[in-house]
Amino acid sequence: MLAFRKLRIFAHLLRGMFTVATRFPTATPQTRMELNRAWSLEMLRRCGMKLVVHNDQARLDSGALVVGNHVSWIDIYVVNAWRPTPFVSKAEVRQWPIVGWLAQQLDTIFLQREKRSDAKRIMHELSERLKRGELMCVFPEGTTSAGKDLLPFHSNLFQAAVSAGCPVQPICLMYEDGNGRQSEAPAYIDDLTLSFTLNAMLRTTPLTAHLYVCDAIAAGADRRVLAKDAQGAIETALRRMQAGLSAVTVEEAVEEAVDAESADLEGLTPGR
Repeated sequence: MLAFRKLRIFAHLLRGMFTVATRFPTATPQTRMELNRAWSLEMLRRCGMKLVVHNDQARLDSGALVVGNHVSWIDIYVVNAWRPTPFVSKAEVRQWPIVGWLAQQLDTIFLQREKRSDAKRIMHELSERLKRGELMCVFPEGTTSAGKDLLPFHSNLFQAAVSAGCPVQPICLMYEDGNGRQSEAPAYIDDLTLSFTLNAMLRTTPLTAHLYVCDAIAAGADRRVLAKDAQGAIETALRRMQAGLSAVTVEEAVEEAVDAESADLEGLTPGR
């Protein structure tokens, strides 16, 4: 069963390559976005995951630097299922089979983290694209985490928003398992491989990807202040969603206790 589900995911990746190669060259930007979103939603579905978006009315649709916490490679598809947005990604992703090619075709900016000089190139390209009214997404933690807490935000890439004079849109990602608890199954951390993480997700399904859209932060003159404010907004959103899961879990526990007590009482009823 697991092998069959992975085969379906691989087939969907191939379908994505075919769509990008045959339809993107002549498609309008709006059509590309719709195709990307529909494909990403189906990718989540085949990974046994549904998407729930919170506070979507705060969403900006142009000229903003989108920043979020980073848990997994599946984060990319969660964001694109919500609202397709090009990313800044580590250069190694470009070498991944199929996924790397798709990322390149979807206007990803690849950063060579071991080259300090590459940061200037990235900053200039990010700033220019933001000035043109585009959206760009970055993960300021610089790496992935298990998702229970945030890692410190690096402020370097926030300089692009300062230079472009554009707002920052923080978003928060969190994954929930079928029992209403926060799940670490999607976490792509330490020495875990992409394949291991995929297996963990497929074995834990159903999963829910929660995406919380934080209120935008106005353009500022200091990248460190922007980074601090964005991290604070995402931290607040994460705690709010975690508290929501805790409330659900407590509710379920109370219901289970009531059911158990009812069963005990029924067992004491005469004639049973």
